[in-house]
Amino acid sequence: MAKVSATTKLAVPASMVWEVIGNFHALPDWHPAVESSEKEEKDGEVHRRLNLAGGGTILEKLELVDDKERLYTYSIISGPLPVANYEATLRVRDEGIGCSVEWSSEFEPSGAPEGDAIAVIRQVYEAGFENLKRTFGGS
Repeated sequence: MAKVSATTKLAVPASMVWEVIGNFHALPDWHPAVESSEKEEKDGEVHRRLNLAGGGTILEKLELVDDKERLYTYSIISGPLPVANYEATLRVRDEGIGCSVEWSSEFEPSGAPEGDAIAVIRQVYEAGFENLKRTFGGS
């Protein structure tokens, strides 16, 4: 399995960042590649259908949410990314002054070499982090 982990630091309290990114359906509010998120519930499971800027749709399933720990884990059911068996965790941690946001995943490359799949996922994470830094200030 391939793994990607990226972290960014922000100059605001973790609680403030979690208010923005902690809602599973809030990705369009802070990630520039996502135009909208449609909530779907199926057999007691929570899904989101992400409509991407420029076209394309990703269907994801919420696996776990822990507001106390400020994290959620989700999996990709279908979409255009070159991954299979993808599971990721988005987490916000207190860092004394400010906070850090960590986005990590494990997956099997699908339809692309492992290095290319890792690069695509890393670009997704970095695009979100750059927008969070513009919004909150960070390094």
